[in-house]
Amino acid sequence: MADAKPRPVSINLKTKSRLLTIDFDDDSTFELSCELLRVYSPSAEVRGHGPGQEVLQIGKENVAIDKIEAVGNYAVKLVFDDGHDSGIYAWDFLYDLGVKQKQYWESYLHALSHAGHERKPQ
Repeated sequence: MADAKPRPVSINLKTKSRLLTIDFDDDSTFELSCELLRVYSPSAEVRGHGPGQEVLQIGKENVAIDKIEAVGNYAVKLVFDDGHDSGIYAWDFLYDLGVKQKQYWESYLHALSHAGHERKPQ
């Protein structure tokens, strides 16, 4: 039998700090910023339909999550206050974002800089 993949046991949105806290059944806990979740949305709008079609998300420093909707027993749909609502965040994807959060964040900042943009948090 294959090893079971970690599954969330709780998901809590901290609206003031704009953080999504996810506790997994392997005792891992991750705090993911709404900005990170938005800029790495697994939607076609962000990822494109193939390699090289990714769309760099700019100006998402203060984005918030308005709503979290269950998608079966394998994912959640996050509805952001900028109108983005097409990303389906599977448990494996959220776990990977948590484990590699620092790498993803640095990659995003590098991509912004390379494109001539910078974050402007308020």
